[in-house]
Amino acid sequence: MADLKRTCLHGLHLAQGARMVPFAGWEMPLHYPAGLMAEHLHTRAAAGLFDVSHMGQVIVAPASGRLEDAARALETAMPVDLLSLPEGRQRYGLLTGATGGILDDLMVANRGDHLFLVVNAARKDHDIAHLRAMLPDCDVAEVPGRALIALQGPGAAAALTLLVPDAGDFAFMDVGIRLWQGVELWISRSGYTGEDGFEISVPEAFAGTLAERLLDLPGVAPVGLGARDSLRLEAGLCLYGHDMDDGITPAEAGLGWAIQKVRRRDGARAGGFPGAERILAELEHGPARRRMGLRPEGRAPLREGAEIFAAAEGGQLVGRVTSGGFGPSVGAPVAMALLPADLAPGDIVFGELRGRRIPATVAPLPFVPARFKR
Repeated sequence: MADLKRTCLHGLHLAQGARMVPFAGWEMPLHYPAGLMAEHLHTRAAAGLFDVSHMGQVIVAPASGRLEDAARALETAMPVDLLSLPEGRQRYGLLTGATGGILDDLMVANRGDHLFLVVNAARKDHDIAHLRAMLPDCDVAEVPGRALIALQGPGAAAALTLLVPDAGDFAFMDVGIRLWQGVELWISRSGYTGEDGFEISVPEAFAGTLAERLLDLPGVAPVGLGARDSLRLEAGLCLYGHDMDDGITPAEAGLGWAIQKVRRRDGARAGGFPGAERILAELEHGPARRRMGLRPEGRAPLREGAEIFAAAEGGQLVGRVTSGGFGPSVGAPVAMALLPADLAPGDIVFGELRGRRIPATVAPLPFVPARFKR
């Protein structure tokens, strides 16, 4: 793994006994000695600390100095209402391509005089180049020298409040800058586990100190990529490159909720983003296929790429699993798949598993209800 990049918390991961693996060009912790299942369940019950410093932190600043100009420009790349996004708030959004597929999913925050984006690690270079080409009147730049950690779980607010006294006052999707020991923390009440929690951007020089301080708090434990994946799968959350990509549209991915009414057909600012014709038509009339949950029979999970058929023998190939594994909180295997849109919860399909087909019930998403702070 000598050619992989390392986050500034690499030494801490090793000290905590992490098993390190390649991920999106980075050497990242898969799990710690407690193991994936224990880390997953601990996050659901208390608070898990994740290193997500591999993700991209990007600032979009308008040359005019008017935030409205940056928001309006970014709306040409995303089917999202950014003009109404208040200062101190962030919104989930999608970059779309000319044929309606998803180029990336990301968070966009209004920071007063600029927009702050958090993008996926594997898409960071693409996104920056893409936005620079589409937003000529804005400065699009990666934020240098900052790490990103996520504190997730029902105990996250109580833990962070011991360091940042008003952290508990943040509502879901609030963002703000707070000082801790003289250091600027860029805090958002958000995350990607389905649990309450925070993402915290911190200067790399202080990231280890902050992480160690958090891990010293009651109920906080380190958690790796393995549990992060099983948590988001149970929460029915998409992972870029798996449940969505440039060949999957927002409606197919089940992400129509992320496109506000003002950007839809007959909205005040309808369209005007790449792939709008197909995306808006599918939102209005429905796609031919869409992301659905699956509950496979038995204990063996259906993994990504498993073929899904309409019958136990013969029959038509109707889709493929996009994400799948064992759900520790559910106590059974769970999966997501792109399937014909006319299927409904309770319908039975059959997944290919080691040369045989096992029944799987179409299930509503999420498998575990979200517990975001409201």
